[in-house]
Amino acid sequence: MAKVYTSSVLNAPADRIWARIRDFNNLPEWHPKISQSHIERGDPSDKVGCIRAMKLDDGGDIREQLLALSDFEFSYTYSILDSPMGVENYIATIRLNPITDGERTFAEWFAEFDCAPDREDELVNGIGNDVFQGGFNSLKRQFGG
Repeated sequence: MAKVYTSSVLNAPADRIWARIRDFNNLPEWHPKISQSHIERGDPSDKVGCIRAMKLDDGGDIREQLLALSDFEFSYTYSILDSPMGVENYIATIRLNPITDGERTFAEWFAEFDCAPDREDELVNGIGNDVFQGGFNSLKRQFGG
């Protein structure tokens, strides 16, 4: 099983960042790789089990399902249902941790998945750098820092 872990420090309080990322359908508003998103069947975007269908900036399509959401822990967990990446059993979590020394946040985004062994390094690096760190870098620009 492949594992990806990315963390970053964001210069804003966790509750402000959570207000931006909490909506499972809001990824196009803060992630540069996502051009469109909608929740299937008209479900609320914070309903565990809802499915978001997204269009990537390169034209690819991804469907993901919300597995857990915690306002207390500033986190959500989701799985990939359909993707052009060639991953299976993909489960990821994004979590925000308030830093008590200043109005900052320690952000974590991590995933585990199965893939062809010869693609593991490529996928781990691409997901970690382009997807996870790319999202954190966008949040840094939006919140300053």
